Amino acid sequence: MERQIGRLLGRNSRAAGKFTVLVKEDPSHPSGLCVSWKENPEWSEWAKLSEGAYVLRSNISDWRPQDLWQAYMQLTEAENAFRIQKSQLSIRPIWHHKAERVEAHILVCFLAYVLWKTLAAWQAKARLGSSPRTLLEELRRIQSVDVVLPMESGKEMRLRCVVQPDRAQRILLQRLGLKLPKRLRPPHPVAQM
Repeated sequence: MERQIGRLLGRNSRAAGKFTVLVKEDPSHPSGLCVSWKENPEWSEWAKLSEGAYVLRSNISDWRPQDLWQAYMQLTEAENAFRIQKSQLSIRPIWHHKAERVEAHILVCFLAYVLWKTLAAWQAKARLGSSPRTLLEELRRIQSVDVVLPMESGKEMRLRCVVQPDRAQRILLQRLGLKLPKRLRPPHPVAQM
């Protein structure tokens, strides 16, 4: 019972301090337990005083408040970068054992984040919001197809064509200043080892 209450308070951590919850043995109840709680009036007073306030505390005494805020915002941007890499870019931890592989993984994560931020800035400049995920979901539906044409010599000619975007995609591409090619070069065959 205490673990269940702990999970409930953990899911509602901002309000958890408002209540004191007690679990006592009580043979008069079918479960053998009695749960009681009381409201902490001190918490309500603290909540009223601190509502709308944001408190940053630091051990650096010679910074101006603006410097402290700027450093904090950099921290939130770094945390957001890791969140983007884990969720939107689906980059999960990969356990490497060699230093150069760890560095390569960090480089790939960094490049993915730079591309993500560049796309967000590009999108904001076009006044299309600042969520690259929604933009990518819309443009993800643009596909290419391979058209294979037999030739008299017995070989075949392969043309990779881009499917024409729908109206919403055309508007997005126009706002971003992008123009899709009609054809793409097919990939070179990979040499077998």
